Amino acid sequence: MAEPRVMIVMGSESDRPVMSECLKKLQDLGVEAELHVSSAHRNPDATRRLAREAEGRGVRVLVAGAGMAAHLAGALASESTLPVIGVPLESGPLRGMDALLATVMMPAGVPVATMAIGSAGAANAALFAAQILALEDAGLRAKLAAIRQSWRPA
Repeated sequence: MAEPRVMIVMGSESDRPVMSECLKKLQDLGVEAELHVSSAHRNPDATRRLAREAEGRGVRVLVAGAGMAAHLAGALASESTLPVIGVPLESGPLRGMDALLATVMMPAGVPVATMAIGSAGAANAALFAAQILALEDAGLRAKLAAIRQSWRPA
């Protein structure tokens, strides 16, 4: 198996159904990716280690999916210079709005690209990660172009 180019980190095992969609979309594009469970709050040392070691393992983009306060994407971004894509997940009494705001409202100097809440966000995170990788991969760029073309009416 090749080195993963995208690392998907989710804050809880309960996030797996949504974030697995991101993993599957990347795999369908031929992008090597891996999925980890690591909470920025319950296990900050492991989360820090994942972010710090990712680039040395060949990872080029980090995707973080979390609900509630959702500081996972920011925690990863604070420990790595790799692009970080945040996926706010629907959970709790605010149904993902708290996760959206926590993910998008990053301080200057710690950027996180933020997708939509839930499944649409997970799918777009995969496509956005692929677009980043496609800047230096003509084959992947062609696959993305073909997907876009397939969406247009004949």
